[in-house]
Amino acid sequence: MSSLHTLAFEVGTEEIPAFDLHKATLQLEKLVPAALDEVRIPHGAVSVRTTPRRLIVIVEDVAEATEALEEVFRGPAAKIAFDAEGNPTKAAVGFARGKGVDVESLERREENGAEYVFATRSVPARETVGLLPGVLKGVIEGISWPKSCRWGTTSEYFSRPVRWLVALLDEQVVPVEFAGLRAANLTRGHRFLSPGPHEVPTASALLSVVESAHVVASEGAREAAIRAGVAEIERASGARAELPEKTLLEVTNLCEQPTVLMGSFDEEFLRVPEEIIVDAMLMHQRYFPLYDADGKLTNRFIVVSNGDPDHAATIVEGNERVVRARLSDAKFFYEEDLKRPLEDYVERLDEVVFQEALGTMRDKTDRLVSLARHLATDAGLPAADAADAERAAHLCKADLVTNAVVEFTSVQGIMGAYYAQAAGEGGQVARAIADHYRPRFSGDDLPASQVGRVVAMADKLDTICGLFAVGQGPTGSSDPFALRRSAIGIVAMLEAGLPVSLAAAVDASLATYRAAGVPFDAQAVRDEVMEFFVTRTKVILRDGGCAPDAVDAVLATGVEEPALIMARVRALEAARTDAPEAFLNLATAYARANNLRDAALGAEVDGSLLVEEERALLDAVERAEGSVGAALSAGDYPRALSELAALRGPVDVFFERIMVMDEDAALRENRLRLLNRFVGVFSHVADFGKMAKGAK
Repeated sequence: MSSLHTLAFEVGTEEIPAFDLHKATLQLEKLVPAALDEVRIPHGAVSVRTTPRRLIVIVEDVAEATEALEEVFRGPAAKIAFDAEGNPTKAAVGFARGKGVDVESLERREENGAEYVFATRSVPARETVGLLPGVLKGVIEGISWPKSCRWGTTSEYFSRPVRWLVALLDEQVVPVEFAGLRAANLTRGHRFLSPGPHEVPTASALLSVVESAHVVASEGAREAAIRAGVAEIERASGARAELPEKTLLEVTNLCEQPTVLMGSFDEEFLRVPEEIIVDAMLMHQRYFPLYDADGKLTNRFIVVSNGDPDHAATIVEGNERVVRARLSDAKFFYEEDLKRPLEDYVERLDEVVFQEALGTMRDKTDRLVSLARHLATDAGLPAADAADAERAAHLCKADLVTNAVVEFTSVQGIMGAYYAQAAGEGGQVARAIADHYRPRFSGDDLPASQVGRVVAMADKLDTICGLFAVGQGPTGSSDPFALRRSAIGIVAMLEAGLPVSLAAAVDASLATYRAAGVPFDAQAVRDEVMEFFVTRTKVILRDGGCAPDAVDAVLATGVEEPALIMARVRALEAARTDAPEAFLNLATAYARANNLRDAALGAEVDGSLLVEEERALLDAVERAEGSVGAALSAGDYPRALSELAALRGPVDVFFERIMVMDEDAALRENRLRLLNRFVGVFSHVADFGKMAKGAK
């Protein structure tokens, strides 16, 4: 018998939800090695395979026993561990007890010129097979599930009821017990094609036994099989499939042996807006739509089956019946909704609660109109565009009470655009309604027009301000209303050129809540909201590779508009990259001046006391005050930095030749006032002191 063995472990269950299964797969890849390492079982590679009905772990090169170990622990100093008579103190007794040794066995040793007590503990080798039951049970219990259940009379919890356990160390069954089950060498196959039980002769054979029973045990292999099947249908049909990653992952983890098939539906349903058809197939039924060469939706779709491939025709027919029913509903809802203009649905928004303390969606609509009006004015939109923004804000939530959106929630906004067009609303209004949920996530497309961005910002900002006003802002990792995502969307639109002030918009939004009688501390909530946006902006910049010290240097000037923060940080980073030596010298000079300055003395410099080097620095500072201020007013931050760089020469000469802390009090204080003036030029640009050490 070899001294190295293969361990195979399988937990057989009822079907585990697809996304929960994927997360469990990732957890097992860390849990199993950690559990083995914790009890010091030497082992080789660990591989994890999962399907909806099983979690499988294979561990190579498992040793027969742990290695004997002698552990040495350093305790307190000897003078603390023993009293003057050499008797052990409470410190020695506690240390010995904590390490599981007798206090008499403690040794004195000298280390680094001081004497300490040491405890030596011998840990004998243990047979691996005796440790594995506890290790493997711990692995089962260590998996974290979003939701767990109990079943039968057991007290254990798991994602779904556990039906069988396999645990083998080569040919030897490891007696793991969980939820009233004891591990054996019997597994199960595909629920319909080869249910089993199937005997597993040895650990290394588990995967082959499972796969011979019509089970593709690897998530990656199932996805590859699905992609290959889709590619074959695309070649045969000349159509192109859409495979969203989220839906593909879900479908991959809903089957044990995927079979890719193509179905179709009546072409009359193509008169329904494409988004409803796609939602009905993709989101509700996990079918993949097919598009023609021009990108137009066809009446064909792909279904991934977990059934018997020999009955493909029956499977396709059944799925076509399901699609026909769903699309019939969609067609009916759409046609019913069109019988009334979109405006008629606005009043019905009183039936939908936005937030208990903040009123209904009708109340939100009124606030959106007011906020969109403010933003359009601030952005300087032409009168026609401003009117479109207000109209879109008035109508953008109306589709929430239409039949189609109640049934197919993912098409909210999109259906509103169709209904707006059908009611004769302008194209820009309809497009803004469709876009007002964008960007829905980081990297998503922004609304196509400034009108759309105004409405989208109004919607997101109203939600953020309202929830902060009633104490429902994000805390820690909890963000149930996805306010962080909304803030990121607003920042993205501001950075892309929506020319509005966030601070003024926050004030305008909070004003609508005050007018509605919502009680809150206006200043405190405003400060919270602005800090929330600054924090999001910092995260975006740092995730984008900007150095933290550059971010901190800009924020130290008190700027709070996200677009300004981002533009200034990036310009600061560019300046440091383009001229690193000059930048470092300037940052160092600033830090030196900032450390010496005495703000209490003011910045009024007595010209009669200046020598040549001081006069040169004062002249340079006066020029920079004007040029830097003009650059900032024009929004030209790179030019402001360039003007500051011109101070490098005179300030270097000043520090080389002038003794700032002169014994003469009048000279000393005048020089400190000059440094105050020098530092003041930077006050609206960046705190270079935060970058002195980090400059590259």
